[in-house]
Amino acid sequence: MKIALLFGANSFEHEISIVSSIALKKVLKDELIYIFCDYNRDFYLIPTDKINSKRFSSGEYKKDKKLELKKNGFFQKNLMGEKKLIFDVVLNVIHGKDGEDGTISALLDFFNINYIGPRVEASVISFNKLLTKLYAHEFGVKTLEYKTLQKNSKRDLVLDYPVIIKPTRLGSSIGISIVRDEKELDYALDVAFEFDSQVLIEPFVEGIKEYNLAGCKTDKYNFSIIEEPQKEEFLDFDKKYLDFSRTKRVNEATLGKELTQDLQDSFIKLYEPFFAGSIIRCDFFVLKDEVYINEINPVPGSMANYLFDDFNNIVEELVNYLPSKTKVPPLYRYINKIQSAKGK
Repeated sequence: MKIALLFGANSFEHEISIVSSIALKKVLKDELIYIFCDYNRDFYLIPTDKINSKRFSSGEYKKDKKLELKKNGFFQKNLMGEKKLIFDVVLNVIHGKDGEDGTISALLDFFNINYIGPRVEASVISFNKLLTKLYAHEFGVKTLEYKTLQKNSKRDLVLDYPVIIKPTRLGSSIGISIVRDEKELDYALDVAFEFDSQVLIEPFVEGIKEYNLAGCKTDKYNFSIIEEPQKEEFLDFDKKYLDFSRTKRVNEATLGKELTQDLQDSFIKLYEPFFAGSIIRCDFFVLKDEVYINEINPVPGSMANYLFDDFNNIVEELVNYLPSKTKVPPLYRYINKIQSAKGK
């Protein structure tokens, strides 16, 4: 099987996407084709045997073959016209904007290209932390209490400190701050508003348990192990950045059967039906034996490969269970009826 890894794009998480894609080279056993989308949203075919992070930071990638996204695939210009890039499926490894907000999903759907990753609806739901909470409530999964604030709104907030402030539409812990008193509030809001026009404010609960569970659905649910991430107060950008290059399987959290089942049941409620065709990771909180969703990661770092016993097999199996597309026949019945009634 040939898998095209699509990564980069115009995102604050552009570099993280590069790190994730390089890490997958150590994990996936199939033939890999690297398609890089730069900040200008131009596509390049990166030689698999020469890929490294410096190739992108130095701009050396611009010497590689340029690609054009068109109907049914990516194309490379040559002396004879153009040549289609041959692969079986695209694996969306674009983190953040462009990759997780629905932009690339819409393009791949529009141009009829098979891909593993969140579809447009799933992207919209998971990219916006506020919409994630509303979605979770609708499907019976609990969330922590929260407030939202717009960038130009008055900051006359009444809060029970400590709180955690997050940009609403950003991942990888970028722009997140813990605020322990009113004196720290304005600075934390200024930091978050550098990345987004809306922030989410939640209570910061000391010692809350956090568990990560990844998976996808084929003919059955394929769950990863459950990880309890090692953290101090919260997983900041530096700690999460290291996660994106992980390829070795992590240790499984020691949980009872009941809590494991509760986490898996919550995952199922969140996955169906919108996340079909995706390998996602759900980050849960557990407080007083109650499960709360923190975030849905539709394109997790390194695709959460380190949580699976055989990630390569998961990818190969999922290719056979991608959502089918509804074909619309060009019938023009309505117009033909009008013309017929007019005697034309």
